[in-house]
Amino acid sequence: MSDKPKTVSSTRFSDFIRNASSAERKQVYKDVLVRATERQKRLIAEAEAAK
Repeated sequence: MSDKPKTVSSTRFSDFIRNASSAERKQVYKDVLVRATERQKRLIAEAEAAK
């Protein structure tokens, strides 16, 4: 039995993280955070409206 982890093929996400410039990664992180924040605000508003 081997304790060595199985090798898997790269994903588009892992390729992006490995190969993108710092500026590109920062822009993607910013976009994701903005969308997540908007979604959270929308869910909170919906919960408040449902009360």
